[in-house]
Amino acid sequence: MRADLTAAMNFFSRACSYVEQAGLSGEVVWQRDADFTEFTESELLREHAWVALCSGFRESAVRRVFNHVSLCFCDWESADAIVSAGEICCTTAALTFANRLKLRAILSTARYINNIGFEEFKRSVLADPINRLQVLPFIGPVTSRHLAKNLGLDIAKPDRHLVRVSERLGFRSADDLCRELAATTGEQAKVVDLIVWRYIADNPQQLHDSFA
Repeated sequence: MRADLTAAMNFFSRACSYVEQAGLSGEVVWQRDADFTEFTESELLREHAWVALCSGFRESAVRRVFNHVSLCFCDWESADAIVSAGEICCTTAALTFANRLKLRAILSTARYINNIGFEEFKRSVLADPINRLQVLPFIGPVTSRHLAKNLGLDIAKPDRHLVRVSERLGFRSADDLCRELAATTGEQAKVVDLIVWRYIADNPQQLHDSFA
């Protein structure tokens, strides 16, 4: 199936309109402004936790409890702060998020960063983002792209929603779709990813209706 850029542009236009009308433009600004070369220790800890918790769970369910989880983990102040209060962090966070394996993965990441040193780890991630991020718990080939994107790397993630849209439109991959739309619109691929993903995640029926 040949890629249909016109159909992709029409779909993206609807997605942009939805995001704006739903009052979600702040998410777009956050993703657009995220600079991969400048991510901080706090941002790494927070975004790892977000991606790890979302893996296999609905984003909306994680969003409902994430503020509480953040508070329990010292608002991502530093790896050292989390390690110092590690067991308390996990115990209190479990009051709203019952998957202790994932909560302990957050603590394990803090211990790893604390041991290796944030600046050393950041240097290695900047040199080889996708592979180096996979040393962290619950971060694999797919989730490493999600984490890197959230930290500001200009790539798309092969999320199931994006993969389905890409297939329906004849593109080889989610990254291919997002980069083509980015090149056409002047937007960044990571922002295209966010807009398309949010549209489908919030309106799953649109995927069927648009390509029926």
